[in-house]
Amino acid sequence: MTEPIEGLVAHRPKTVRLFLDSLEVQIDIGFHDYEIGKPQRLLVSVEVWIDPARMPARDEEVEAWNYDRLREAIENLACSGRFNLQESFLKALFDRVASMAGVEALRVRSVKPDIYPKAQGVGVELASFTGVHP
Repeated sequence: MTEPIEGLVAHRPKTVRLFLDSLEVQIDIGFHDYEIGKPQRLLVSVEVWIDPARMPARDEEVEAWNYDRLREAIENLACSGRFNLQESFLKALFDRVASMAGVEALRVRSVKPDIYPKAQGVGVELASFTGVHP
């Protein structure tokens, strides 16, 4: 093992952010008559901050924070029924992820990419903190 170089950066992370970016799901969402019963594409992102002490001590799967948990939470919720609002869907997702072991801070985001032809999407974001990051 090489000696750390002094004076450049801290020798251990101060924050750890795990994320799943823009997972595409089909979901029955929207309150307009033309949206009801017609699933739409929704891009869902989740960012989770964990305690740096929870970083794996070894390069072993058993020590990893499993991204499948995030994907499954999103997909299961998207299939669970219909939502009038992105806000309602995200609040339910926020509550599910916030209850997972090790979560210290959280941001969830959804984007409907097919609403306006001249826009990349319309969306909502919820976070457990104010500002850019915790």
